[in-house]
Amino acid sequence: MATNYIFVTGGVASSLGKGIIAASLARLLKARGYSVTNQKLDPYINIDPGTLNPYEHGECYVTEDGAETDLDLGHYERFTGVATSQANNVTTGRIYKNVIEKERRGDFLGKTVQVIPHITNEIKDRITALGNTGKYEFVITEIGGTVGDIESYPFVEAVRQLKWALGSNCIVIHLTYIPYLAAAGELKTKPTQHSVKALQQQGVQPDIIVCRTEQPLTRSVRDKIGLFCNITGDCVIEDGDVSSIYEVPIKMRDEKLDVQVLKKLGVPVKNEIDLTKWEAFLYRLHNPEKEVNIGLVGKYVELPDAYKSINEAFIHAGAELRCKVKLRYINSEQLSEENLEEQMSGLTGILVAPGFGTRGIECKILAVRYARENKIPFLGICLGMQCAVVEFARNVLGYADAHSVEIAPTTTHPVINMMEEQKAISNMGGTMRLGAYPCHLKKDSRAYEIYGSEQISERHRHRYEFNNNYLEAFKAAGMTPTGINPDTGLVEIVEIADHPFFIGAQFHPEYKSTVMKPHPLFIAFVNAAMSFRSGK
Repeated sequence: MATNYIFVTGGVASSLGKGIIAASLARLLKARGYSVTNQKLDPYINIDPGTLNPYEHGECYVTEDGAETDLDLGHYERFTGVATSQANNVTTGRIYKNVIEKERRGDFLGKTVQVIPHITNEIKDRITALGNTGKYEFVITEIGGTVGDIESYPFVEAVRQLKWALGSNCIVIHLTYIPYLAAAGELKTKPTQHSVKALQQQGVQPDIIVCRTEQPLTRSVRDKIGLFCNITGDCVIEDGDVSSIYEVPIKMRDEKLDVQVLKKLGVPVKNEIDLTKWEAFLYRLHNPEKEVNIGLVGKYVELPDAYKSINEAFIHAGAELRCKVKLRYINSEQLSEENLEEQMSGLTGILVAPGFGTRGIECKILAVRYARENKIPFLGICLGMQCAVVEFARNVLGYADAHSVEIAPTTTHPVINMMEEQKAISNMGGTMRLGAYPCHLKKDSRAYEIYGSEQISERHRHRYEFNNNYLEAFKAAGMTPTGINPDTGLVEIVEIADHPFFIGAQFHPEYKSTVMKPHPLFIAFVNAAMSFRSGK
């Protein structure tokens, strides 16, 4: 079967959930036995989100092959279990960079380089590259931003050209918002009509319209939208508010979104859709039997999207254990010796989050000490693991000025040092240790007990590492490296054996947690928090 291309555009307002709709559709098509991948096209000029502040863009998600990508790729993987790659996230910056590099090499033979055809050709090449691999029957591409944004024009133009070239193998789904005016007691379709007209003005006719709404769509409203937007009422799909994003695939199944997509593409509606396991996950999620309170210590806590994958990993693990995980976001700039007891009161687990830079670092170290001394289950991720190492060096080994050279370059005890291969690098973007690397676990460790294997692979995003010059001193004092990269000797995991649960991971386990396969480290951490709560 030839690859089919599905484009998801948005209108009326941003943040309507194009990524969730794209991921939900992929889940449905996969449940019918089709091979699917998702792609995100972002209209900003940055090459990738790697240098973007989380306040600007939320979490930077990292793929197996080391691409720094948009957080929507995390949704794609969590919903489908299909690994993404560099090819699954493309920005305007990367498009223009590639075209300019081709021009510098003389690839265009002296022609004037223009948005059409050169930029749009590059966009089309990036879209169809996934289909040309022969691995996927469906490529679902989400276009960032909203219709009418000047930044999105080249992407929409590329969609217009592809829709013409691919014919019946290409459709467009347009996500809009249907406001409800309480004073009038009516749903208003005019914003959607204007949004579709703006898309039509750019030469693209949507085949299916998905409507975010707080009130159910009546048949008359669906027919009205269809009449004014050149589609049938059956192709107007209701996307009502739900308590969890993981309910959206069920809603879209009930609305027959996948059926309409397959009909539009002329593809057989094969196999009965089976979402039994997904529904079982939702049942466990909505019917917890226990509850834990876990503190997430970080400097972006007022912006939950900065820790999106961590939040979702807790949801997956909590559902697996029939336990509601209540996260308490603790600002790492506002912790002090004076308010520490109050801030940590009632917690059954403490996670120190990843990050970069000096802001809030001493408060993170303070939180680690509290967890270690009070035997509260602790998980440190990336910088959180490094904070655990620094805290142990200061308060157990007695190295008063111990620190990471990232924060204190002149420390006499650099227990966290810059990786050797990073020392000659000056550019910031895409130059960290990124992507999946192997790790060997010691058999007599908690990590081995959790993973059930000596060999694991996890994703990374860092420049600094445990300084192996201090390895023996840490081991002698009770903090044991139990996960080691077999090729470099890099310490990937540290544990404290005489603690109920104390693990620091240099990697990011949250990136690999999915609905159908919750990450074992998060399951173990939540389980430890449950045991702590019950006093076991």
